[in-house]
Amino acid sequence: MMRLSPLQSRLAASVAASCLLLLLYLVLFPPNFALAAELNGPSTNVGIDELNFSINPAVRGLLDPTYEARFVDFEPSITGRAADVIPLANNEPTPMNIDQGTTMPYVFVLPGGMGRSRMELRSESDDAGAGAGVTDDGDRDDTNPHDSERSLRKRQQSRTVYISANTCLQPQPVDPIKTQSEPPQLELYVSTSPDNKTPGPLADGKTQKKVVFKQGAVVFNTSAIDDVYIGIYAPDTGDQFSGQYNVRLAASVDSLYYTYNDLDDADLVWVDSDSQGALLITHNLTQSTNPEEDEAVMRSQPYVLFAHNKKDRSINGLKYSFCGLQNYAQIAAMRDGRHNTMVRTGMTKRGQGNMPKQQFFFSGLNASADYIGILAKDAEDHGNLERRQSGQKRGTEVFKATNFSTKSDHGNCALVVDLDFCDQVAYSVPSNPKFGNATKLADFYDKYASSFYANFNKSLQQVACEAPSSQRYSLARNCTDCAAAYKDWLCSVTIPRCEDFSNTASYLQERAIDQPFPNGEKLDPKLRAVLPDTPAYLTSRNPQIDEIIKPGPYKELLPCDDLCYKLVQSCPASMQFGCPVPGQVGFQGNYVKHDPSAGLTCNFPGSAHFPSAGRKGVSSSLGYMGGIVVGVVGLLML
Repeated sequence: MMRLSPLQSRLAASVAASCLLLLLYLVLFPPNFALAAELNGPSTNVGIDELNFSINPAVRGLLDPTYEARFVDFEPSITGRAADVIPLANNEPTPMNIDQGTTMPYVFVLPGGMGRSRMELRSESDDAGAGAGVTDDGDRDDTNPHDSERSLRKRQQSRTVYISANTCLQPQPVDPIKTQSEPPQLELYVSTSPDNKTPGPLADGKTQKKVVFKQGAVVFNTSAIDDVYIGIYAPDTGDQFSGQYNVRLAASVDSLYYTYNDLDDADLVWVDSDSQGALLITHNLTQSTNPEEDEAVMRSQPYVLFAHNKKDRSINGLKYSFCGLQNYAQIAAMRDGRHNTMVRTGMTKRGQGNMPKQQFFFSGLNASADYIGILAKDAEDHGNLERRQSGQKRGTEVFKATNFSTKSDHGNCALVVDLDFCDQVAYSVPSNPKFGNATKLADFYDKYASSFYANFNKSLQQVACEAPSSQRYSLARNCTDCAAAYKDWLCSVTIPRCEDFSNTASYLQERAIDQPFPNGEKLDPKLRAVLPDTPAYLTSRNPQIDEIIKPGPYKELLPCDDLCYKLVQSCPASMQFGCPVPGQVGFQGNYVKHDPSAGLTCNFPGSAHFPSAGRKGVSSSLGYMGGIVVGVVGLLML
C-alpha cells in the first residue's frame, strides 16, 4: 500500500476540510435554482400598480418618469395580438376606431390617489400598524402578502365612476337596396376586478358587466376603489356591412359626459309646415316670473337641432349619439354645423304661457316627406352656468326625436311667422306662389286683421274702462281682457290655418272647391260632385283671399269655439257679441269644439301639432267655457 508523503497528507486534509465547509454552507444556505419544468408554467403578470402609471406626468413614479402607456401585463386580446390599453383621463373623451370583431381595451385610473404603486401601498400598510394584515377574527393572515394591500383599499372610500360613450361612425351596407337593417350596436364591458383586466365577450362574465349601446349611445356607472377596466367590442357584421366603428369614450368621477333621454316625451314641438319648410319650437325654457331671468334666457340659445328625412336610413342606429348625428344627419342647426342655411333659429315668447322658447324654422325640405327632428345640448358651448362655474365638464345630451312632415307640392299653403300685429300666428295660411314671398304674404294677412282691430278699438274707447269698480261692466274682467280676447279671436278667424286638400281629417273644412290650384289643375269631378254647393265650401272665410291671393282648393283648421266664448265673457254686453253653439246654424263650417285631449283639432293662438300623446302635448291656455252662450249676434265669417 502506497504511503503519502507529508506534503500530500497536508493537501488531502486541506481538500477534505474544504469539501466539508462547502457541504455545510449548502445545507445552511440553500440556493433557489430555477427548474426547467417551472419555466413552462404560466408567468406571473406585473400588476398595474407596480407600473405606477398615471395619465398625469406629475404623479408618475420617480423610478420610471419616462414610462409610456403600453401595458405589458395584459393578455392578448381576441384579435390575437398584444393589446395596447388606452388610458382614460377624467372628463376627457377619447376617440378610437374599432375594427369589426375586435375589442378595444381601456383603463381608467381613479384620480386623486387611486391606482398607486405597491411600494406606496406597502408604506401605508406599515404606517397603519399590525391591523393591516389581520383578518376579521383577529388572526394574522400571512397566506398572501397582497391581502394587506387589498384590505387597505377596501377601507378607503369607494368612488362612483361614470362611463359614457357615443358611436360616431358605423359600418355601412354593402348593398343598401338589399340590406334594410341597421348595423349591430357596440357593446360595453366594465370590470373592477384585478382578475379581469381585459373585459370583453371572451372574459369571465362573473367579473364584468355588459351593456349594449342604444341608438349609438351608452351610459353606465359603477363604484370602484381602484382602476376600472373597460372594453368596447365591435360585433362582426358579416358580409352585409363594411367599414369600421368609431367611438368616443369618456369616464368621469363627476357625472356622465355623454347622456341621452329616452324616457320623457320629446322636448321639441312641431308647430306646422308647408311644402318646403317646417316650424318647430321647444317647450317653455323657464317658468320664472323674474324679468331678469326671463331676459337672460331670451339671450341664450341652449339647443342645437338635427333633422333627417326618414327615407334615408343612414341615421338609424345613431339617434342618441351626438357625434353620430353630426356625421350622418342631413341638416344640423348648430354653431359651425353644416346646412345652417336651411335653418333659422332664434328665441320667442310666442305660444303657451308667453314664456321663452327656442324656435327652428326650416326651408329647402322635400314636399310630402316625413322627417324627424332631434334636439340636443352641447355643453361645451351652452353648458349649465352652475356647472361651468364649478369647473366640471359635461359633454352632450340628446333627446327623443319628434316626427314632422311637409305638405304636398300644390304650393297653396305657406308658413308665416313673426307678424307684427297677430304676433301669435305661426302656421301655414292659404297661399299662391305667384302672389309673392312669405314676407309679403304675412304682411297681407297682418294688415287685414289690424284694420278690423282699429274699428273695434274705437268702440272699446267708448266704454268706461277706468270707472270705479261699482260702475264697471264686470268685476271679473276689464277692458284689457276684452282687447286681448278680441285680438285672439280676430287673428284666428281672419288668418285661416291651411291644410292640404288631400288631408282626410274629419274636423277640417273644405274651401274654394271650384277654383283651380296654383298650377291650373282642378279637383277631380268625382270628388267635387259629393261636396255641397254652399258658401262654406265654395269660398274662403275671408273674401279677399279668393280675390287677391287665389290659392285654389284647400282645407281649413277651423278656430276653436272657446275663442268666441272667451270674447263674449270678457267684453261689455253693449258690444252685442254672441256665439253659435254646436248643432245650431252658424256653428258648422265656422268653429270646432275644443277638446285638448283629442290633439290639434282646432286653431287657437300658439297652437301646434302634438308631438305625442304624452304629458308634454301642447294644449290651449285659454280654457274651455262651454257653459257660456250669449246673444243672438253670431261671430261667424267676416
